[in-house]
Amino acid sequence: MATQSVVQAVEAAIFQVNNLVKRYGDTTVVNDLSFAIAPGECLGVIGPNGAGKTTTIRMCLGLSVPDGGSITAMGLQMPSDALAIKAQLGVVGQMDTLDPDFSCEENLLVYGRYFGMKDRDIRQRIPSLLEFASLTAKAKAKPGELSGGMKRRLSLARALVNDPKLLLLDEPTTGLDPQARHLMWERLQLLLQQGKSILLTTHFMDEAERLCTRLLVLDHGKKIAEGRPRDLIAQHLEPDVVEVFGLGALALAQGPLRSLAARTEVSGETVFFYTRDAGALLQALQAHPQLRTLHRPANLEDLFLKLTGRQIREDA
Repeated sequence: MATQSVVQAVEAAIFQVNNLVKRYGDTTVVNDLSFAIAPGECLGVIGPNGAGKTTTIRMCLGLSVPDGGSITAMGLQMPSDALAIKAQLGVVGQMDTLDPDFSCEENLLVYGRYFGMKDRDIRQRIPSLLEFASLTAKAKAKPGELSGGMKRRLSLARALVNDPKLLLLDEPTTGLDPQARHLMWERLQLLLQQGKSILLTTHFMDEAERLCTRLLVLDHGKKIAEGRPRDLIAQHLEPDVVEVFGLGALALAQGPLRSLAARTEVSGETVFFYTRDAGALLQALQAHPQLRTLHRPANLEDLFLKLTGRQIREDA
């Protein structure tokens, strides 16, 4: 099923990357990366710090020239047709780039001019964009008067001013509280329902599972997995996870209970038992009432950690 979805995406792709390579000195940051995005699809890119996610986005935007491979968007080639491609893209980066001296509506107006749009046409779009971002009441406010969530929604509205076919979102909800993040997800879902395509990088696994039609998992610049979120979980993981933590939990990782799980992992003070049937393990854990347990289905975070490891990596 996952292979079929990838083939369909390639056949109908509005954006396609083939064998992309990027080096900085002796370090290969992106290594033979290929993917495609279909209309109305959200393709998520996940991976540890330094996996090559942001470098890939920069090459897709023509901000960095590849050392190998090709990028095709809407039938055009990047970077030779960069301006024509960018006219059909919307971008929300990790950091806000709103002009602090302009109001919300002025930020949208000035940004629209960068695309050669007439003021009349931009002004006609501004009310609907502010409404989409739930910022109608803040039209005259400057970014400094907005909360973090409001700024991110304004950045999203600004990215839509040219009615793009594809949005490139580089960790768009970083730094937001849960309420603001959920509102951002709701807006992105609406855009997907309208037929927009999205290329999304994120460190939030619940965000990836909620929004993404397909996922790429990158590590050390290479694609190590690709497919639908639930398909990847079923392919790489046991269905049940039992987390055990508390005094004496770590000893269980090497004890007899280990035989009741397909595999075990330790992170900090928590032991993770991955199993296809948690019944016997949960019953055996009743003999350890001092321990706390959490029984849950396997999720994308488990997938991420299995494929890329639990070791913390500093920003590259």
